[in-house]
Amino acid sequence: MSNERKTENIVRDALTKNGYYGSVSVLVEEQKSNIEDVKSLMKSASKSGGTGIGAPEFIISSPYAPDFLIVIECKANVKDHKSSSIDAILNGALIGESEEVKIKRVKRFAVDGAFHYAKALSKKFNVIAIGISGETKKQALLDTYLWPKGGDKPKVLCSKDGASLNGIISWADYIEHATFDPTVQKLRFDELMDFASELHDFMRDHAKLTESEKPLVVSGTLIALRNNAFAASYNVQTPAQLQKDWMRVIKEEISAASIPQAKKDNMAQPYSSIGVHPELGKASKAYPKGALFELIDRLNSKVWPFISVYHDFDVVGQFYGEFLKYTGGDKKALGIVLTPRHVTELFALLANANKTSKVLDICAGTGGFLISAMHRMFKSATTEAERTAIKSSGLVGVEQQPNMFALAASNMILRGDGKANLYQGSCFDDAIAKAIKAHQCDIGMVNPPYSQSDSDLHELRFVKHMLDCLKEKGVGIAIVPMSCALNADSLRAEILKEHTLEAVMSMPDQLFYPVGTVTCIMIFTAHIPHHVSNRKTWFGYWKNDGFVKTKNKGRIDQNLTWESIRNRWVEAFRNREVHPGESVMMHVDAEMEWCAEAYMDTDYALIQQQTYEAAVRDYAIYRMLGQTNSSNLEESDVVEVIGDDK
Repeated sequence: MSNERKTENIVRDALTKNGYYGSVSVLVEEQKSNIEDVKSLMKSASKSGGTGIGAPEFIISSPYAPDFLIVIECKANVKDHKSSSIDAILNGALIGESEEVKIKRVKRFAVDGAFHYAKALSKKFNVIAIGISGETKKQALLDTYLWPKGGDKPKVLCSKDGASLNGIISWADYIEHATFDPTVQKLRFDELMDFASELHDFMRDHAKLTESEKPLVVSGTLIALRNNAFAASYNVQTPAQLQKDWMRVIKEEISAASIPQAKKDNMAQPYSSIGVHPELGKASKAYPKGALFELIDRLNSKVWPFISVYHDFDVVGQFYGEFLKYTGGDKKALGIVLTPRHVTELFALLANANKTSKVLDICAGTGGFLISAMHRMFKSATTEAERTAIKSSGLVGVEQQPNMFALAASNMILRGDGKANLYQGSCFDDAIAKAIKAHQCDIGMVNPPYSQSDSDLHELRFVKHMLDCLKEKGVGIAIVPMSCALNADSLRAEILKEHTLEAVMSMPDQLFYPVGTVTCIMIFTAHIPHHVSNRKTWFGYWKNDGFVKTKNKGRIDQNLTWESIRNRWVEAFRNREVHPGESVMMHVDAEMEWCAEAYMDTDYALIQQQTYEAAVRDYAIYRMLGQTNSSNLEESDVVEVIGDDK
């Protein structure tokens, strides 16, 4: 006779082998849970229907990943492993099933039962649902799925490399694989940005911090939380003691980094004003432990788990960008436009960065390009020595603004890099220029300050300097305003005199929303004059990245289409593919326009009848009235829509 207890013992043995029992960071519960949210969600989740309490065989959780649960359902007979309805459930297509049939199914089958509980728990958790059947380890069947929080259906859980999970693995491994699921990543990012908005309000209302101090509190606290003693003791200190200790630990962590003392001083200095801020070191009725404690505690619970998993994510930069939404801030005063994360990832792919690359960013900002490049370089590294070499000598950055330099340096420290080659000062400074040239970088990435009134600080001046600092045949990539591609400028002639323009891609109009700058990406080969290369330049029309503008979150990859779009773009660029309406090859010089729109053939097959009629109507009104109608369509836009058939 089948004995389900034998199956449960197989699970216990596997959990023991993988360190679940006896761990202070993982809780294994059987048949019930003491977690309030779990108890609430299980109150009416009995497999028999009605209002009974649901009781999975195993419920596993951890305070270090509080948004995750593992539920395990066991059956003794392998014939009861999963029903024929599972494929329909995975496809979201199970219809017409009566309640009676459903109850029989979820009570009989292991996987179906796991789905039943996962669906209920997914209202507040990302649920890893495991169904296991069989009375011996040799005959046992096991399937692993993920039901994302708020999702309407489960999916097969694979490793982050795409391999199947055929057995029980450690909690850390489950969480690592699940957190790289695109749906979970998006959920966690959305929650992080919601938290950033809440944090901004708290900093404004209770901590009385300036706009420049807010991102420093975030980065400084994350650095301090790297210190185990501080992370364990910050909640028992008085407000005044905590503020002093916060500053002390930051200085210690910076001091421990293997960088010159002058750089340590430059990095620590911006945090000094926060270390003596009058509102942070005192108690209040609302917050008896002080505002700084609240900030530290919230960052510890909400952000630290995120940054410890997503090493390629510029958390500090994302918070900085979120804070900028509420003020004019640097984005108006200094032309600073932080690069969207998906664009920094795109740069690393276009440059084909690998473990032997040396990457330079002369306008490093918070370090977004360097972080994405490092993540890409790690993918080809196979040893710890190679990863150490990447962090110690493969990344070079320059940042002039002291506060921004501190943020960039903190980002490198948070990723375990004590030897990041970051320079504080103007990239045009002779000493800094000499130092960064000595690194012999073969990849350059830059998003220069925009809209500078000083002609010496024109965006193309930064592009040329970046190229000049690379080794011969190095790849230089820049994202600049479209005006740099359209307007004849002596700087373009200077660039082509020494470097080759390989490609230009027209980017989405609202890429930097809410900043209204229309941009393009330019790719060069360094120190090979354009006339010597004597080759055509590849132009791409990359106007649709799949992101959509939302009311509260800006532009987001709402439909998860970016990865496929990005891969198609990169493949087309690498192979110099020419497609009507998407790309074109053209010989150009410094006087010509550098954009796809100027040379690309219109793909008339893509034009719908109503689009053509609307364009002709708008153009006729434009010509008749001498001005645009309510759609604000310009003549050049009409030509682009209906094709230039002159």
